[in-house]
This record gives sequence, structure tokens and C-alpha cells, in this order.
Amino acid sequence: MGLRVLAAMSGGVDSAVAAARIAEAGHEVTGVHLALSANPQSHRTGARGCCTIEDSRDARRAADVIGIPFYIWDMAERFQRDVVEDFVAEYAAGRTPNPCLRCNEKIKFAAVLDRALALGFDAVATGHHARLVDGVLSRSVDQGKDQSYVLGVLTREQLSHAIFPLGDSTKAEVREEAARRGLTVADKPDSHDICFIADGDTRGFLAKRLGEAEGPIVDESGEVVGSHQGAHGFTVGQRKGLRIDRPASDGRPRYVLSIEPVSNTVTVGPRSALEVTTITCGRPVWNGPAVHDDPPGRLRDLTVQLRAHGEVYGCRFEETGDGLRIELDRPATGVAAGQAAVLYSGATVIGSATISHAV
Repeated sequence: MGLRVLAAMSGGVDSAVAAARIAEAGHEVTGVHLALSANPQSHRTGARGCCTIEDSRDARRAADVIGIPFYIWDMAERFQRDVVEDFVAEYAAGRTPNPCLRCNEKIKFAAVLDRALALGFDAVATGHHARLVDGVLSRSVDQGKDQSYVLGVLTREQLSHAIFPLGDSTKAEVREEAARRGLTVADKPDSHDICFIADGDTRGFLAKRLGEAEGPIVDESGEVVGSHQGAHGFTVGQRKGLRIDRPASDGRPRYVLSIEPVSNTVTVGPRSALEVTTITCGRPVWNGPAVHDDPPGRLRDLTVQLRAHGEVYGCRFEETGDGLRIELDRPATGVAAGQAAVLYSGATVIGSATISHAV
């Protein structure tokens, strides 16, 4: 007997093919598009964003082709509170959040899943490129499109009600299948960047909400080398757009090393000063093989990923009260507080935590 599945349909090719596969497998599928903006644009700006009227229409057309019921759920207020306001508050505190990760955690697999279960659905299906192997989150076969990192915050309970139909396919295969099925989104560009900042101007978006306040840019010795209009416009590891008054004595580029929101100070220095080997994290979520039943020393090929589509690093970790300390096998650069550290054993996600400090 098939499951009752709620298919989250963004209006893109991935979620459309995911819904089609679930329906073809014999499950009772209902499509739902999440209205995340109170004032959605009519059309996308290039490939940016995923919350436009155009996207909702594309999702509806895909549901019609697949032959499944379709609804639009208004999640704008919840999205504004849990994702947009969280994003602004994190930058104001000198941290660098990942809004896609927060959306998965708070919207797609909290608000939506809770409502779906209350309505009698058994699971929620999405178009994420990731796999569930015996209920455990794992990387997609398409390494270039793997999205297990942004799903690493989900709990075991949430994953037990999730379906990721695309994890065994490459993006090229998904597009080819969409064309065969007659889905008009087969060639639609992927959304990228931050969906609620359609023009891609994160600094401008934050300035409108947090205001502008002139502050110093200093080097490692504390000498003022420039000025800025708000520390919230910077992130650790940033090189471009620093507007430094004079070059470094060695002529090499300088990068953002730290951000101090209270004093509105941005500290810059050489790339070598960004290298870190020890990372402390809070709010751990264990969603893979039970760490307490299988001590870290026995886990194979232990790695950590520190940003979406970023490098992976061999590592060791230990629990420290309500957090983690991660020791890297080689230095990483541009590690920013507020980002997630997702731990893997081979291709399998063990768990995740939020980066609080790196040295």
C-alpha cells in the first residue's frame, strides 16, 4: 500500500521530477507550493530567487502534467520570522548565517512537516540532491549538486518522514527526465544565492534593515587602514569590497579576519591569518550513526564540511558539554561563526553543529 506524500514543489525542475517519481511509484501524492514572500515579484531576476509568482505557476503546471492535486500554502509570516529576521539578527551579531539551511530546518521540515503529519500525510518529499540510506542521510551521487550539507540540521525524527527521490541521479539525468515527461521546467535555470534578496545585493539589503554607521577597518596591530559604513556588511574571509586606504607593506591582498559588532570594527590581515585548525561549535544535532554507540575513533573516513559546496577536511571531534570541539587534519580558511559544521563518515552524515569560534 502506498504512502500519503506531500511533495514540496518550488517551481523548479528538481522538485517537479521528485513529485513525478513519487507519484509513478504508486504513492498518493499532493503537491504544495510554499508562498514565502508577502509581496512576490512577478518574474525572476535571471536565476536568482525562488519565491516569485512565476515559480508558483510553474509548480502548478508541473502538478497538472503529473496529475496530482496542488495547493499553495502561505508561509510568508513564518518565513519572515524564522529565516529573514534570523538572517538579519545573525549579521548584526557579527555572524554569517546560512538561510537555506535555516529554511530547511524551520520551514520545510518543521512548519510544513508538522502540518503535513497533522493532515494525515506520512512523509514530505523534496527535490534535494541527497540520499536516505536505511533512514540515514547521505551524499548524493552527484557530488557537484549534493545538498546533504544544508539538510544536516534535520533530526532523526524529521528524516524518518522525509523522501529525497533524486539522490541517485545526476542533475543532467533529472533535466533529461523532465523533458521526457513533458515538464516545461526541464530547462529552467536553478535558483542560487539568497532567494529573498533577488538582486543579490546582500550588503544593501542589510543596510536598509540595520542602517549605516561608519566604523574603522584595522589591521592586526590595531592600526586604522580604512573605514566602512557597517560591520554587518562583511564576512570572515572576504577579500573584495574592503575599500582599504593603503595596501599592506608586503603588497599582498588582505582579508577580513574578524568582525566586532559592538565596536563596529572590522579587522583585516593576510590570508595566512585566516588559517584555523580548531573549531568550537554549539547546538549539535546527531542524526546519523549513534555516536555514543560508535565512538568517534571507530568511525571511518571522518570529515567535516564547513560551508555549502565547500571543501571537506579530515578531522577528529569530541563532545564538550553541550557543544563540540573539532580538530582539523589541515588548516581551513574563511571559517565563519554562524555557519554549520556538518560531520560525515564517508558519504554518511553523522550530525551537525553551529560554529561559534575558530582558532
